[in-house]
This record gives sequence, structure tokens and C-alpha cells, in this order.
Amino acid sequence: MSRVQLALRVPDLDASVAFYSKLFGTEPTKLRDGYANFAIAEPPLKLVLIEGAADEATRMDHLGIEVESTEDVHAATTRLSRAGLATDVENDTTCCYALQDKVWVHGPGQEPWEVYVVKADADTLAKPQNSTCCARPTEADKREPAVSGGCCGS
Repeated sequence: MSRVQLALRVPDLDASVAFYSKLFGTEPTKLRDGYANFAIAEPPLKLVLIEGAADEATRMDHLGIEVESTEDVHAATTRLSRAGLATDVENDTTCCYALQDKVWVHGPGQEPWEVYVVKADADTLAKPQNSTCCARPTEADKREPAVSGGCCGS
């Protein structure tokens, strides 16, 4: 089963977890330092919450499509490339508490989309070097446009 992912950078992770638990009637499937995700059955959605700066409003971090296998990621990469979209492939990347294979594309407004599969759990939220994947914002990130990063599909 594929499902759409929405990743939000939130100023108060605890308050956001409480709100989205009530909104969707379910608890997070993964809750770690600075990070939570919900695997919502109805509507089929992977909601990812990434802790941002306390003084900023919630903003979109990135969008995604979770697929079932690495083969599905490869098929998406081929399809997107053939459609003329620039792709950025990341295989065996550890980000956002998961080992993933993924491909990134950007929409016309520079919104980052990932097609990804979670291969295993991991112990770190850290952003791999030269990755589109998310991490806690640095001072430089805070000066960039609101739609700047993205990952954390796990």
C-alpha cells in the first residue's frame, strides 16, 4: 500500500502530538527526540512532525509518497526521469530514525517530494552530508525560504 506523507516542522512537538492524536484518533507510531510520526489508516497518511524553532509558526517541511519496496523506488526514479524531472537518488541513507532508499524531486514552487521505502529503524535523526533529508534547522536554515528541506518519512 502506498500513502501520501506530509511532514511539518512544528514549534512545540508535545502540543502538536497531542493535537494530531486527537484529530486522527491515534497515537504516534514513532516518537523520538525532536520527532514523531503517525501511520494513519483513514485517510491513508504518514504524518511526520519535526521539531523546529519555538518562535516560528508551523510550516511544511516536505511531502512524500511511501512505497512498499526498493523496486518501487527504482520504478519511480525511472518514471520521473523519463518525464523530464531532475531526480536525486539516496540509497541506504539513514535519516529521521530510519534506513531508507528514496528519490527526491522538486515541484514548480521548489516544494520537495520524496518517494521512499523504509528498510529498517535507525537511532538517529541526523541529516546525512549532501542530503536533501531534514534535520533540526541551523541558523542558516532559518534564513532560507519556508519550503527548504525535507525527509523523515520513517
